[in-house]
Amino acid sequence: MDAKTIACGILRAVATIVLVVLGLYALYLLRAIVVYLVVSTVLTLMGMPLLTFLRRRCKIRSQALAALIVLVIFIVLTLGVIALFVPLLITQGQNLSVLDVNQLKENVEGLINYTLTSMGIRGNKFSIGVERLLDFIDIPSFLNSFISFISGFGVGLFSVLFITFFFLKDGKKMLIALLSLLSDKRKRTVKASIFKINNLLSRYFIGLLLQLFILFVIYTVVLLIFGVENAFMIALLCALLNIIPYVGPIIGFVLMALLTMSSNLHNDFMSVSLPTTIYVLIGFLVGQFIDNVFSQPLIFSNSVKSTALEIFLITLISGTLFGIVGMVVAIPAYTVLKVVLKEFYPNNKLVALLTKNI
Repeated sequence: MDAKTIACGILRAVATIVLVVLGLYALYLLRAIVVYLVVSTVLTLMGMPLLTFLRRRCKIRSQALAALIVLVIFIVLTLGVIALFVPLLITQGQNLSVLDVNQLKENVEGLINYTLTSMGIRGNKFSIGVERLLDFIDIPSFLNSFISFISGFGVGLFSVLFITFFFLKDGKKMLIALLSLLSDKRKRTVKASIFKINNLLSRYFIGLLLQLFILFVIYTVVLLIFGVENAFMIALLCALLNIIPYVGPIIGFVLMALLTMSSNLHNDFMSVSLPTTIYVLIGFLVGQFIDNVFSQPLIFSNSVKSTALEIFLITLISGTLFGIVGMVVAIPAYTVLKVVLKEFYPNNKLVALLTKNI
């Protein structure tokens, strides 16, 4: 091998690395649009069976009308789920309206001092500053952040719905146009990829619903045993938070603790409220143990064909680049990517290693 060949090989490798880095940087800059496209794709895959039912069974001839009906159903279901939590918000607002902040401060300080004393530490050496902890909210900043969140969420929601509508309406036309640009061999590869993607994602979503249902049942039983108000709504909310990998259960843990405490504000803190909250959180941890040991491995191994390490790394990377939404769509997007790589690059050793179970 001469020097010219070696130099060309080095230049090609450098060019490939540069292109990959530039591509990743472009994805980072356009991460919001990428998230919109991925979410819209997932919603399209979920809505296609309903779209087919409307066209074939309900005899709706217009593809646009059928796509619009699917979107309306999605929106109504989402609003229905949100409306379920209105009684919970009202009840918690009523509980907080009678909250004695001074008494709460005394209870928290007493709990901290008792804990430190039990550990052989003098409480007066570790002044926690409970008042600052409970009075930390800057109202103007909070309102500005809330308005910014609502604005961003509104833009994202409109973008996702708009893109999803056209994916549902013109998805087949886009696919036909794409296939017309490919050779017969590539056409077969693309069709095989779509079939595998639909199969794997369908199994993933069914498994995810089963996972959430199991957690909902466990949380509901625990909350009902200890007489927590709005047990069904709290259980549903904490179960739905598990859609967010790793972060969701932590948020659910804190939320269940706060809601359990707020529903027992009329009881004594040390003898009733605190023990009840601890027992409920133990039940929450039992549910998470069952989910992590049995539910999740079963779903990931039988649906997306990925190991726990793969899922963790992909979720971590997606969360870093695209935030919470990136964590939610990481597993479906990674599944699609694995199928595409396996179909188009079956002889690549790295691809073969990652997709050996597909």
